[in-house]
Amino acid sequence: MVRLTADLIWKSPHFFNAIKDRELDLRGNKIAVIENLGATEDQFDTIDLTDNEIVKLENFPFMNRLGTLLINNNRITRINPNIGEFLPNLHTLILTNNRLVNLVEIDPLASLPNLKFLSLLDNNITKKPNYRLYVIHKLKHLRLLDFRKVKHKERMEAAKLFATKEAEEAAKKVPAKTFTPGEVKDSDNASKPDHGPRVVGPTPEQITAIKAAIVNSQTLEEVARLEKALSTGQIPAEFAVPKKDASNNINNAGKADQMEVDKNENQDSKGNQDEEKQETDGSTPIEEVYQFSRITMTTITAKPYPG
Repeated sequence: MVRLTADLIWKSPHFFNAIKDRELDLRGNKIAVIENLGATEDQFDTIDLTDNEIVKLENFPFMNRLGTLLINNNRITRINPNIGEFLPNLHTLILTNNRLVNLVEIDPLASLPNLKFLSLLDNNITKKPNYRLYVIHKLKHLRLLDFRKVKHKERMEAAKLFATKEAEEAAKKVPAKTFTPGEVKDSDNASKPDHGPRVVGPTPEQITAIKAAIVNSQTLEEVARLEKALSTGQIPAEFAVPKKDASNNINNAGKADQMEVDKNENQDSKGNQDEEKQETDGSTPIEEVYQFSRITMTTITAKPYPG
């Protein structure tokens, strides 16, 4: 753990960034507590505290000039309720990949009168029902949330949904959709053995089509959905093989398996006849089917398409 001292502030890089803002770079110093920022003498438009170990967003002196605060990849769980009194002109706050869980934890941001751009991506709070509408309701001047424009329709919907204090309080009490290790959602389905047809992995044509769709995607959500499909092997419906073709592939694979079993059982008794049958049969040995399937699935799961 490193303390944020005046000496560290003076020795850290400071420069004019791409948008001509004077920026202080405090990235990756393992800072755990925000302190001594008075040493900046309010001379910076942007402060970058990315990749540290900060838990609480507090201890800011009055900084009238500060407009952008980058504090992603930290451990933020708490925000000072009076943060707006110390950062009156903060317009951009990036809190991506922190540890905010409950909707009530972002309420202090409402004290920032000029906050227009906010990112809470990769926080568990984003899994809350009506998360986006709640944030829009609380932060009246917000223009961009999680890098998506706030639309007038969303503002109207948020105002309608949280028209009463009771509705707002009820939203705060709904638990986040987090995964609990060892939890089984449907014990009945989990206990049933799977006798369904064998899942056929994606074909080269499907992989090519998905990669092309990623290149042509218009939104980050679409790119993430298609990349997940490549990494898991679960093909979206629009790229699925028609049922007739899929059933033919499964039947053909099943026939190959059965023929291989019959060949092994009768190998001693039939001798050379099995070899002649295999030559004329033309079916693919099960070892090759398995190895091809394993290589294909390893490629999909271990090396997802980079996008």
